[in-house]
Amino acid sequence: MNTLDEPLLSPPGSRLRRLLFPATLLTIALTAAGFYIGHSTESKAATPESGAGKPQRGGEGGVPAVSVETVTQADFPVYLNGLGTVTALRTVTVRPRVDGELVRVVFSEGQMVKQGDLLAEIDPRPFQVQLQQAEGQLLRDEALLKNAELDHARYQTLLAQDSIAAQQVMAQETQVKQYRGSVEMDKAQVNNAKLQLGYARLTAPIAGRVGLRQIDQGNQVRAGDVNGLVVITQLQPINVVFTLPEDKVQPLVRRLRSNQTIPVEAYDRAGKVRLAVGKLLAIDNQIDPGTGTLKLKAQFDNSEGTLFANQFVNIKMLLDTLHDAAQVSSAAVQYDSQGAFVYVVGPDAGVQQRRVTLGPSAADKVAVLSNLKADEAVVVQGFDRLRDGGKADIAERDGQAVAARQESSIAPEAQPGKREQRS
Repeated sequence: MNTLDEPLLSPPGSRLRRLLFPATLLTIALTAAGFYIGHSTESKAATPESGAGKPQRGGEGGVPAVSVETVTQADFPVYLNGLGTVTALRTVTVRPRVDGELVRVVFSEGQMVKQGDLLAEIDPRPFQVQLQQAEGQLLRDEALLKNAELDHARYQTLLAQDSIAAQQVMAQETQVKQYRGSVEMDKAQVNNAKLQLGYARLTAPIAGRVGLRQIDQGNQVRAGDVNGLVVITQLQPINVVFTLPEDKVQPLVRRLRSNQTIPVEAYDRAGKVRLAVGKLLAIDNQIDPGTGTLKLKAQFDNSEGTLFANQFVNIKMLLDTLHDAAQVSSAAVQYDSQGAFVYVVGPDAGVQQRRVTLGPSAADKVAVLSNLKADEAVVVQGFDRLRDGGKADIAERDGQAVAARQESSIAPEAQPGKREQRS
């Protein structure tokens, strides 16, 4: 029998159940779906803590969270920065000037000495003997001279009495002059012997710091030794030679015309620790064509001994001071094709893009010459989603966290009016 005729032969109740069964399943499915959809909607609406419809702090699609900084107004120093090398005012190698044995060394390595301080001593006995010989020769010649002068005086008396020939008087006068010359030579020999004896004592020719000893006690030294005994470097005062770009020279020249002392500060290699404070001493008379820089020299008292010869330092030279200038961090300044600008956040959290004119900068601060006032808030972090005329959520101000704005989150069931209406 054909299967299409089977439903017609089935009982009426069975056929009806087959037709209604799919509809019943569809109705149950739709009802269950509607129940869960409605339950989910009611759950979200009845839970104000979920924050539905409220902008999240820095969240996707919400008001962007930013960090702001308050614009300050104060005197802003204008510095010129350069790289320099410390150069000693004077450096002297102490060398022996006579030959002999080094019998005593009285200085300590690294010691600060004054001009004339004794450093070492060479055996003085040979020079003392030479001095005695010279002094003895001087005494002998002085005695001969005195005797010749007495004879010359007696001959002149006899010549006046016409008792001797005039030629004999002239010969005696020549003898006196000869002895006088000998005495003068003897005196020179004595002075030379004293000088050689003085050279046996090695003294500091300048004030400064002595270096490492080049030769030890007991060695034979000779005049003109290449290495010498020790090197003395004058550290107080001390100079620093540094360079500036040629485009910074004209402001410096204008400052020099006012005949004012220009202070100079020396910092370490990292530029963080200030080593000494001095003043500008001189400028070079020509610009190096290879580097396009000009050499300058500054002098430092170096009373604390923080500067050493050949030390590398960073130089900051105070050129001018801007009075009552608006200042912001360099991180707040943004740039585009039209120039520099900042984002200013108003009291109503509104964002304004403002063009500014920048002045000199120092460290992480920059002076703003126009279009910015003190106590205004500028954005330093969180620029990605900002736009002119939009809103911003201040999450941090001057490095301190700011609490989020709290909106009313009381559920309708918790309000008295709503409770009365339900009851």
